[in-house]
Amino acid sequence: MHKIADVEIAKNIMDANDRLAHKNLHLLEDHDIFCVDFVGAIGSGKTALIEDLIDNLDEKVGVLAGDIISDFDAERIKSHNAPVVGLNTGTECHLDAHLVGHGLADLPLDDIDYLFIENVGNLICPVDFQLGSHMRVVVVSVTEGDDTVEKHPIIFQTSDVVVINKIDKPSARPAVVIDQVLDLFIDLGADDDQLEFKVVYTSAVNFTSSLSEDPEAQEEGMSSLLDMVLKEIPDPDNDIDSSLQFQPALLDYNDYVGRIGIGRVKRGKISLNQMVSCVRIDGSITNFRIQKLFNFEGIKRNEVEVAYAGEIIGIAGLPDIYVGETVCEQNNIDPLPLIHVSEPTVQMNFGTNTSPFVGRDGKILTARKIEERLFKETQSDVSLKVERVENKEEWVVSGRGELHLSILIENLRREGYEFQVSRPKVILKEIDGVLYEPYEDVVIDVPDEYVGPAIEMLGTRRGILISMDSKDSQTRLTYVVPSKGLIGFSTEFMTATHGYGIMNHVFSEFKEVTPDTYVGRKQHVLVSINSGSATAYACGQIEDRGELFIAPGEEVYEGMIVGICNREEDLAVNITRAKQMTNQRSSTKDSTVVLKAPRQLSLENYLEFIDDDELVEITPHHIRLRKVILDTVERKKFDARNK
Repeated sequence: MHKIADVEIAKNIMDANDRLAHKNLHLLEDHDIFCVDFVGAIGSGKTALIEDLIDNLDEKVGVLAGDIISDFDAERIKSHNAPVVGLNTGTECHLDAHLVGHGLADLPLDDIDYLFIENVGNLICPVDFQLGSHMRVVVVSVTEGDDTVEKHPIIFQTSDVVVINKIDKPSARPAVVIDQVLDLFIDLGADDDQLEFKVVYTSAVNFTSSLSEDPEAQEEGMSSLLDMVLKEIPDPDNDIDSSLQFQPALLDYNDYVGRIGIGRVKRGKISLNQMVSCVRIDGSITNFRIQKLFNFEGIKRNEVEVAYAGEIIGIAGLPDIYVGETVCEQNNIDPLPLIHVSEPTVQMNFGTNTSPFVGRDGKILTARKIEERLFKETQSDVSLKVERVENKEEWVVSGRGELHLSILIENLRREGYEFQVSRPKVILKEIDGVLYEPYEDVVIDVPDEYVGPAIEMLGTRRGILISMDSKDSQTRLTYVVPSKGLIGFSTEFMTATHGYGIMNHVFSEFKEVTPDTYVGRKQHVLVSINSGSATAYACGQIEDRGELFIAPGEEVYEGMIVGICNREEDLAVNITRAKQMTNQRSSTKDSTVVLKAPRQLSLENYLEFIDDDELVEITPHHIRLRKVILDTVERKKFDARNK
C-alpha cells in the first residue's frame, strides 16, 4: 500500500501521487483558495476544531472530510452550512491526492475562500501522501497517551503547526506533550532555532485558545492560532544573487521537447538558451543548453524567458535528466545532496484484454498502443519499471506498492485503455547468491474483541509480534511482516474486524527469504459457466452458496468471477438461468426475489482479492474479475494436473 524507505526520500516516495497533488494545488490557487490539511489521531478533536473555525471565520469555508467507511464527520460539518464532500477511503488509512482531486470536482470552488481537509484519523500514513494543501496542521490531544509523539516522529517533523487540543480536560498533561516534542526534535538533530518552537493550546469543543498551558488562561476564539500562523511561519528565503542551483524532484515528458525536469530553483536564476552543467547521479558532469523553460500558473504550463530562486519550473534540453541531479552554472559546479529514489518492491503483469467482452468499452486495446503508453510513463515516473514478456502481449510493470500501480491503472482506464492485470507480487533481491524479500513495519489498532482474529491472521502470514499495548478497550499491535503476507490482507482484515480495525504499514528492510507457510487467499470464488445476463432467479438460487459481486441484469461470460464461495473449493454456477414456465405456473408468478446488495469493491480491493490463477479485466467503464483459463472444462483439467 504505502511504503517508504527512509525520511530522506519521503517527499518523493510516490511520484504519481505528488503529480496529482501538484495539480490540486494549482487548481486551488487558480481559484484563490488557501488549503489546510488537518491530521491527527482518532478523537484528537479535528472535527470540532474545523466546526468552530467555520462558525467564527468571516470567509467562506469548504471541507473535504476523510473517513474509512462512515460519513459521521461530513454530516456534522454539513450542519454548519458549509459545503462538504465526504471521502471514504475503504481499507486505506489516509487520503491521497487522487481522492482529493475527486472531492474538489464536487465542491463549488468559486464560492470558497478556505478549504479544510480533514484527513483520516491516524498519524502515520498521511505523512507519505501530499494532497495539494498549502499547510499541514497536526492536532494532538492531551488525552492520547504518553508515547503519541515518540511513535509518530515524521508527522510532527513535516507539519507547519502543532495544535495541542483538549487543554480543558481534567487529565490534561500539556507539559508532558511539550517535553515529548522537544525530545523528538533533539533526536532528529534539530538546531537551536527549531528547538524554540511555538506552541498553541486550544479547546476545540469550547472554541478557545491561548499561548499559555494554564486552562484558566484560555480566551474566546482561535485568534491565538491564526495569529501564530501569520507571525511565525517565515517567508521563503530566496537567494537570487548567488550562482544557479536547480534540482529536479519530478519528471514529465513531452513528445516535442522530450523529458522535462520539474523542481524548485534553490538559488540564483536560470534563463532560456543558457548553457548549464548537470551533475549526474554517478558524479559525472554533462553540459547542455536550456531549450525550453516553463513556469506554472494554475494548471497551465507557460513558457518563460527567465526564472528566479523560489519558483517551481520545468526545464528541457537534457534528454535523460533524472530526479536528484543538480543543474548549475558551468563555471560554478556546486551540487546539492542527491535525492535517492528507492527501487520498486511490487510488480504485476499487464496484458492485452483476452475476455469475450474485449472492445466493448475501450478505444485503445492493441498491444502496440499499450506498450507505447507504459514506456511513455517511465519517462516521467522514475520509480516505475516496464519489461516486455517475450512471445506474449504482456509486460511486467514494477512499482513501489499496490497504490502506485493502481494509480497507473486508473489513469490508463480514464484515457480509454482496455487491458488486464495479474495479482501483485513482491520483488525478490539476490545478494551474494541469497534471496531477500521486503519486510514492513505494521501497526494495527483494533477493539479488544477483535485482537484474537487479527493475531491469528498475521500469524498465518509470518508476522512477528513486536509489542501489544491495550488501553481504553483498544489494543495496538506492532508487527514485522513480509510484504508478500500483506497482499490481500486489508480486505480480510476489515471483514474480520467489522470495519473497526485500522492498519498502517511502511517499508522496513529486505530480509532473507524464509520458508513460506502462507498459502494465499482462503476464500474461494463463484465462477460463471456460461455467457449472458445474470437473472434475479439465478442470483436468488446462488445466494446461499456465497456472496455475489454482481446484480441481476449485468452481462457475464464463461470464466468470469461473480462472487465469493462459502465452500472449500471454487464453484461453477449458472448465473444466467431463468425461471421456466410449466403447465402449472407462469414464468412470472412468484417472480419477486429479495436479494442482498452485491459487494462493491474498489480497484485496490480487486487487486488485493485475486489469486495467482485470476486476472482483473480493466475497461473505461467496468472492472471485472476472471479466471486466467476461461473454459470451465479446460480449467478443471489444468487444476487436476497441478494438484
